[in-house]
Amino acid sequence: MSLVLQVRDLVKTFTLHTVDGRTVGSLDGVDLDVAAGEHVALAGPSGAGKSSLLRCVHRTYLPDAGTVTLYGPEGPVELTALPDRALARLRSRELGYVAQFLAAPPRTGPLELVAAAARRRGLDRDAATDAAAAALRRLALDEALWDVDCGVLSGGERQRVNLAAATVRPPRLLLLDEPVSALDPANRERALELIASLSGAGVAVLAVFHDIDAMHTLATRVVELRDGRIAAQGTPAQVLGAAA
Repeated sequence: MSLVLQVRDLVKTFTLHTVDGRTVGSLDGVDLDVAAGEHVALAGPSGAGKSSLLRCVHRTYLPDAGTVTLYGPEGPVELTALPDRALARLRSRELGYVAQFLAAPPRTGPLELVAAAARRRGLDRDAATDAAAAALRRLALDEALWDVDCGVLSGGERQRVNLAAATVRPPRLLLLDEPVSALDPANRERALELIASLSGAGVAVLAVFHDIDAMHTLATRVVELRDGRIAAQGTPAQVLGAAA
C-alpha cells in the first residue's frame, strides 16, 4: 500500500488565556503513517488528543512543532509549511473532513453544497450535480430537503450532508471526527457502509469514533492515544479487545 499521510513528532499545546495563561499539552511527539486503503481509528479517553490530531492534519490547528506530509501523484507536500491559499486548494481536491457539525454558507441547500464539493474535485457542473444527487440518495436524505437551507436541517440530516460532501468523488485522505454521532440506527448503518466502501477505492481514512462497534467494523488499525502520545496500536481486537 502506498503512503498517503505521514505525521512526525507532532506537538500541540494550548494557552488558557481566560484562566491564568497556563499552557496545556494536547499532543506530545506523535508519529503516524496512514496508507492508501487503510482505515486508522483513533481511540483513547477524552482529552487524549484525538480531535487535536485530526485538526492538525487538516490544519485547522497549526502545530507547535513537527510535520504533517500528504503524499500524492506529484510527490510529498508538507501541510504544516504550506501557504494558506495553496492549502485551501489542496484541501478542496485531496482532503475530506467530517466534523460533528456542518459548516454551510447561508441559504445553501444540501444539493448545492455537495455539488460544489464535487466541482472542487474536478467534475464539471452537470457531473457534479449527478454525483451530489447520488451521494445524498445513498445516505437517504429526503429529496424534498435538497434545496432547503442547511441551517434548518436536523442534526442527523446535517451530519449526512457533511458526510456526502466529504465523500463525493472521494478524496485521497478522509478525516472523520464522530461522523455518525447524531444518526439513528438505520442511517448510522448506511453511513458506516459508505465509509467502509472507501477502503476499496483506495481512500486513506483517519477517524475518531467513540463507538467501539464502529471501530471493530471499519478499522484496519486502531491507534490508542493517552496524554498526547501513542500508547498502543494494532488490530481492533488487539487494542480494544474482542467485539461484543
